[in-house]
Order: sequence, then C-alpha cells, then structure tokens
Amino acid sequence: MDVTGLRVALFSGNYNYVRDGANQALNRFVAYLLRQGAAVRVYSPTTDSPAFEPAGDLVSAPSVPVPGRREYRIPYRMSGAVRRDLRAFRPNLVHVSSPDPLGHRAVAWARRHGLPAVASVHTRFETYPRYYGLAFLEPVIESLLRRFYRRCDAIVAPSESMAQLLREQRMSYDVGIWTRGIDRDIFHPGRRDMAWRRSLGIADDDPVIGFIGRLVMEKGLDVFSDTIDHLAAKNVRHKVLIVGEGPARQWFANRLPNAVFTGFQKGADLGRAVAGMDMLFNPSVTETFGNVTLEAMACGLPTVAARATGSESLVADGVTGRLIRPGAITAFADALAAYCTDPAARAAAGAASMGQAERYGWDQVNQALVDTYIRIIRQREHGALVRSSPVP
Repeated sequence: MDVTGLRVALFSGNYNYVRDGANQALNRFVAYLLRQGAAVRVYSPTTDSPAFEPAGDLVSAPSVPVPGRREYRIPYRMSGAVRRDLRAFRPNLVHVSSPDPLGHRAVAWARRHGLPAVASVHTRFETYPRYYGLAFLEPVIESLLRRFYRRCDAIVAPSESMAQLLREQRMSYDVGIWTRGIDRDIFHPGRRDMAWRRSLGIADDDPVIGFIGRLVMEKGLDVFSDTIDHLAAKNVRHKVLIVGEGPARQWFANRLPNAVFTGFQKGADLGRAVAGMDMLFNPSVTETFGNVTLEAMACGLPTVAARATGSESLVADGVTGRLIRPGAITAFADALAAYCTDPAARAAAGAASMGQAERYGWDQVNQALVDTYIRIIRQREHGALVRSSPVP
C-alpha cells in the first residue's frame, strides 16, 4: 500500500485548544497526510475558544479540566458518539499522542478490532512531579507509561536521544524517530529587527539571553532565574527577553523584574522575537525534542541547554552551543557569560547552528512517520502481533 490507502484515527489530549509544540507538530502532520491523499479523523477535547483552527476533521471527546491547570483538559472516556464515528470512519491504523484515559481506550479499541496502534511521545511526563514536590511519584508514572506503550505496535520519538531513553526504559520493542521540522520562511536571521529591540528598551550592544516557551514550572523557570541571578552577581552585561505565556508568568516576572516579557508570539512576530535574541537559554529537561531550540538555531543563535533528551540531539557542545549538567547553576552562568562577552564565539556558534538547522524540513520528517505507518500495517498483514513485554 501507499499513503493514499491510509485511514488514520488520531487521538490527542490537546489538538488545538491550547497552542504548544506538540500539537503544532500534529496539525502539520495531519495537513501533510491530507495533501498526500490519506484519510484522517482526529479525536480530542474541544473548547469554545480554541487557540487555532484545526487541520482536518476534529471530533470532540468528553473531557474535564485538569485540577490546578484548568487551561488543559483530560479526555476521560470514549463516548458512544466517538465509537460510532470510529465505526463509520473505518480506520486501518490508530495513532495515540498522549497516555491519557482516552489514549488507553483508543489502544484497547484498536487491539479489540485487530488494528495496529502507533504512539508518538511528545514530553517526559514522568519528570513533571519533581517540579511540584512529588518526585517520589516518578517511578510509578514511568511504570504506568511502560504499560501503555507496550500495548502499542510501535512508538516514535522526536529525537534519537529520546528514542534511546525509551529503549533504556523498556517502553517498546519498536522505537522509531519522528523528528520536527522548521519553517524557514519564519525563522531566519533576516527577521532580526533592531528598531523592535530598541522599542523594548534593549540597546544595540546589549547581549540578549532569550527564553521561548510556555511559562510553566516544568520548563525549568527556577533554574533559569537562579542562573540569571548568578550572572548578574558576576557583573556580566546582559538583557533577558522572555517570549511566551502561561500560569507561572507572574512568578517568573517577580523573579526577573528586569526582564522584558513580550507575551505570546506567533508567525512572523515570533520569528522577529527569536532573531532579536543573541542566544537561547533552555534549561528544561522535560522536552523530547526542543522545537524552540531548532527555531533559535535557524535564526543563527547559539544555545545553552541542559544536557537532556532533545537538546542532546540538536546542540553540538562547543560547536553550536553548550550542553550543561541539569540544574548546574554556576556552569550555566559561566556558559552564558562566555557568549555575552565574546561576540566572535557567539557568531561562530550561531553560524554552525544555522548549518545544522538546514537539515530539518517538515515534509521529510513527516514522510518518515508515514513510512512507519505503512511498515506497521504491512507487518500486521503478515501476521506480526504486538508484544506486550520487551525483554529486560
């Protein structure tokens, strides 16, 4: 078979009601499938005020707000309406993008109907409890994730470093790569606008340290702010530019009273904001890829990042940026100080970053997932069955 024979039922915990890197990738992929002649049906929670229009046909799944994070919703069951829609659609593959209750039901439905199931991994859920004083739950969550992913025919990760971690955690026999692409019309050095920087109170010779992303604690906001405090104590000249919104904005603003907060940006405005930085600081360890890191690289910026999944596959230490042990405040500050005080080193790392980013095109990376779909369907047709327990 080829892509035109695909009938994909995609289950997502957040397809378009809050914008994030994961659902942007899913929407791009659905649009790619549709352009190639595949049939796609998406099942996800919906709201009256979504962040953006969805790609493809979206069917609403019953959901409830996440306690303490009401902007997010948990799809808690597969309703009769969803089941009827599935039967009418007649998928030949089920794709689950979140290990939530609906995702579990979708995998069970696929197994019951003899259909292959593929799961995409978008974040390191097992690391979230540590940011809320519940680190003791991490082994429990990892065990639950393992049970979920082992019931799928294959899983795909957005980076080789994340794929290797999933193998080490024994999540699946079949771990592939579905990486991320970059929109080069939006992210390139030509977006740099010095007049815009000046309007924010940033001098032309101010080295700008940037943060891009949703403002939530699991993005490492505490490490970021502690590092900036350390940098200030070293009397290193710099400015901090924060691009994004989220529930921790006020906390972050209180910790960094001298930072410039632009709020949420998208499209050309986001490209201008990223290109207006001189380096990206990404201390998060929860990313499985790091879309923002790739966007910064395409704009010619060096990145100082935690040595963690995602970043390890993008940042070449000492070439396109620096990889630092997670939480190492002093080492983070030293790396940022080096780029703040040495424009030549900054420019060299930025040029290397641009070269690296040129390897990532959306059509190429999306076709890799299409190829995985077709391979898994063919394996099922030849009698291969999902194995629930990889060898330790």
